[in-house]
Amino acid sequence: MNILVLCTGNSARSILLEAILNDRGMGRVTAYSAGSQPAGRVHPQSLKLLEELGHDTSQARSKSWDEFAGDDAPEMDMVITVCASAAGETCPIWPGAPVRAHWGVEDPAALPEDQWEEGFREAYDILGNRADRLLKHAIETMDSGELKATLDRIAKK
Repeated sequence: MNILVLCTGNSARSILLEAILNDRGMGRVTAYSAGSQPAGRVHPQSLKLLEELGHDTSQARSKSWDEFAGDDAPEMDMVITVCASAAGETCPIWPGAPVRAHWGVEDPAALPEDQWEEGFREAYDILGNRADRLLKHAIETMDSGELKATLDRIAKK
């Protein structure tokens, strides 16, 4: 299953969830991330934390969601927004009409630099917990209504 994780800047939260899903999904899912107004670089604290936790960051980059709206883009099964501004924006029409959900998390990049380590770790832990709860289900066999309900239930905990 293909999952697109969206945030405005695509430098922190969406990058974290992309890495978590790709690692913990063990081939069941392929996650991508993008932003409506990409920052142009991955936040250095995102890279530092992911590397410390053993994630491969060699392919991590801040990119526009336009890359995933074209005819040659992978067809998404799910689109998950992780910031309020991206959740409220008018998104492109995604090929395949994927299930959409919002898993809002506070932006650790907005914190003062001396709070980055703690803030990024907290965001990682929240997103990791949600990813684990998603991946414990047989999401590959769910219909879109059941998948949407599962994603929404996970967002509320």
